[in-house]
Amino acid sequence: MTDLAIAATAQPPDLESGGWARGRPYFVYALQRLGQAVVVILLAYVLSFLLINVLPGNAIATTLGNPASGLSPAQVKSVESYYGVTKPVLEQLWLSLWRFFRGQFGVSLISHMSVSSLIGSALPYTLKLAGLALLLALIMAAAIAYGSQYLPVAWARGLLRSVPSLFLSVPNFIIGLLLIQAFSFQLHTFDVLSPDSLIGTFFAAVALGIPICAPLAEVLIANLDHESGQEYVLVARSRGLTQAKLFARHLVKPSMLPAVTIAALIAGELMGGALITEEVFGRNGIGSVMYTAVSNQDTPVLQAIVALAAVVFVVVNLIADLIAPLLDPRVRLAGRGPREVSTT
Repeated sequence: MTDLAIAATAQPPDLESGGWARGRPYFVYALQRLGQAVVVILLAYVLSFLLINVLPGNAIATTLGNPASGLSPAQVKSVESYYGVTKPVLEQLWLSLWRFFRGQFGVSLISHMSVSSLIGSALPYTLKLAGLALLLALIMAAAIAYGSQYLPVAWARGLLRSVPSLFLSVPNFIIGLLLIQAFSFQLHTFDVLSPDSLIGTFFAAVALGIPICAPLAEVLIANLDHESGQEYVLVARSRGLTQAKLFARHLVKPSMLPAVTIAALIAGELMGGALITEEVFGRNGIGSVMYTAVSNQDTPVLQAIVALAAVVFVVVNLIADLIAPLLDPRVRLAGRGPREVSTT
């Protein structure tokens, strides 16, 4: 998804007069990526609206027509007017988009609470879990990649190279169940009745982070292998640079660029895995809200969660695209977008 052309060149970058002239290609590129991100979010929201609200069996109309919904006739009319159930599809879509721009998602058809308040109260728990899981995944991936290059024992390096495939083959809910059995039921490290505690959050993040770190570790290993054979690395070694300094000064940044792209691509998997992990560990969060909404066909809540997932995924990828040129100086941006610079 990252529209970057990377060209390794020994030539110094062209110097233009003025700081604005030097930064203008990046500024134009950033504006392009921002515009694309907005378009993707809008398309995702429109598609989710059509799938949830327009297909036969409209859940809002069905819920409002159900006597067990607990809504009075006046409340039913108010909800129908708010969502424009009886209006043409395009008018419903426009009303929904206008509320989306204003951060308004309506009222839950089941709990009768504001959808924004419902999600806002659960979102911090999910963000805390997903953020900690991503941090642990990055740490584990970096440790595996470093060990696969510099451990003194050959069989240990080979073993570490096979770890990502093992991690990738085990679903996060299986890892979560094993962690609960070992550290909660057997070792009593944390209480399953208090899953939102610090220790409970840590083990939930471990269950979520292990499968996530696998593709990151594989990409880091492959790129470290590639960069280690470059001429500048051989020159640095000939000058007596230690492995640790070589890794920190010369190999980390160029090897991180593809890993950042992969990390952005798995943002959607991170969100989905967080929802499953929350259910396994019995945590409060978006997972429990989504489970209740799906079980009860609470359309406004479902649409808000889909929109939230789209925004998170697009924003993470946008951030990755924007920081990629800053990680590797060999990334060249010119004119209206990135282009490959010829070295001949």
